[in-house]
Amino acid sequence: MDDIDRQLIALLQQDATQSYAALGKAVGLSAGAAHERVRKLREQGVIRATTVDVDPAALDRGVLAFVLVDSTAWMGDRAEDFAAVPEIQEAHVIAGSAAVLIKVRTSTTERLQDVLRRLYAIDGVSGTQATVVLETFFERPLDAGQALPLGSARLGGAASARRR
Repeated sequence: MDDIDRQLIALLQQDATQSYAALGKAVGLSAGAAHERVRKLREQGVIRATTVDVDPAALDRGVLAFVLVDSTAWMGDRAEDFAAVPEIQEAHVIAGSAAVLIKVRTSTTERLQDVLRRLYAIDGVSGTQATVVLETFFERPLDAGQALPLGSARLGGAASARRR
């Protein structure tokens, strides 16, 4: 993946409805060349999906909570159990005192309480600790390196490893 690919990704993250002509113009390529690069990024799995960013409150999902899930067993093989709870947006096996970190969106705190009850039905779950979000300052997409100007060289070797 080169700087042009990174710029295309950044542009698509800003607005995935842009035409290939507009994308190409922004990065100095023809529409066909931009289309081909985006197609390859999809084939390679770099671009996993094209989605719509929706206001959760507009869908009656204004309550956001992050929940640490404690367990008595390894939870790495319980992905389907967590995925079966539709209010869970993300679930991550983590290192530390808890086993899983989940992101939950519900309409009310009562619905959040219901989600917490359902978590206890998952085999091995022994406890939860929920943190309710009062306000989100910002959420940002992954930085594909869009800050790099076209044609700029990346640091190589040990310097780039230290920056990570």
